[in-house]
Amino acid sequence: MIERQLFNAEHDMWRETVRKFVEKEIVPFHAQWEKDGIVPRELWLKAGEAGMLCCTVPEEYGGLGLDYLFDVVVFEELWRVGASGPGFLIHTDLVSTYILSFGTEEQKRHWLPKMVTGEAIGSLGMTEPHAGSDLKAIRTRAERDGDDFVINGQKVFISNGQMCDVLVLATKTDSSAGAKGVTLFLVDASLPGFKRGQNLDKLGMKAQDTSELFFDNLRVPAGAMLGTEGGGFPLMMTKLSQERLAQAIRSATVTETIIEWTVDYTAERRAFDQSIADFQNTQFVLADLKARSVMARVFTDKCIELFMAGKLDPVDAAMAKMTTSELHCETADKCLQLFGGWGYMWEYPIARAYADARIVKIAGGSIEVMKTIISRDMFKGRLGRTR
Repeated sequence: MIERQLFNAEHDMWRETVRKFVEKEIVPFHAQWEKDGIVPRELWLKAGEAGMLCCTVPEEYGGLGLDYLFDVVVFEELWRVGASGPGFLIHTDLVSTYILSFGTEEQKRHWLPKMVTGEAIGSLGMTEPHAGSDLKAIRTRAERDGDDFVINGQKVFISNGQMCDVLVLATKTDSSAGAKGVTLFLVDASLPGFKRGQNLDKLGMKAQDTSELFFDNLRVPAGAMLGTEGGGFPLMMTKLSQERLAQAIRSATVTETIIEWTVDYTAERRAFDQSIADFQNTQFVLADLKARSVMARVFTDKCIELFMAGKLDPVDAAMAKMTTSELHCETADKCLQLFGGWGYMWEYPIARAYADARIVKIAGGSIEVMKTIISRDMFKGRLGRTR
């Protein structure tokens, strides 16, 4: 086996700390949270106290100022036990990163310390009923009124939507300008006009609250703008590679975990006077998945390395996201088959992993969008030519 080279002794010690937290504070309660459709706010506060939120936020804003790999460890340890409920990824990897990268000094000092402690939960408000991967097609409007902006519109499929305290919200300040009319705001969820819809009943990831959000004459000061007016779309584009890398890290981790579960199960489960693992079909299926999971892990780790050096290309991120998410779904399907009828029972982790897996081919940009990005790069200057 190829040994991972990314992590040093400090990261390994941190992994042990995170693993103990997850085993004590999350694993025993996650099944109930799936029934509830949400994790308790107390978990966020405990995670904040343990230093598990926003590890890369500098000390001047209340964080630990650690490198990205400390966040990676947190994400991997959650996914390794199938803990899809805590929406730490959105909070840490996206919302705090938007604020740290593009926020004013006042915005950073107001929100980041609270996000580090778990006092303020972050969410990302971009997807709409008529705009998913095509973000420039959003319809939520922000109209200037003196020194304020008045926001009206709707978002959907918003992770942490039921609990969020701060929302990075994508709006249109100029509907006729296409991508150049998109503006981002940091929205305080306690403001009048911010309305939470229902907690959506999803196929998987049932413990993570996912909501509709509505904005009814929501008034925010111009100082709540993130970046410049009309400059939101380029900001969103700069963070897509990071979001897609996170999806790849998730899929690589879960794929490895599912294979481990299946090896253990098939070695013990018997049929026709032999273990399921004794059948050549079992061996061949798992050998194929194992070989491809190793290749996915090596490429994903290389992308992490490039990201930390500021060199991760959007096309490489798209390839990592596409290949790992497809392998993730295939692995969940083929391994569930080897569990037989027990694999269809919700009490078995493989059943929940199967249900959770399907979103990875959609979240962070659909597989079709990833293929478009890759193919456009392959055929630069050649597509659309006339004879």
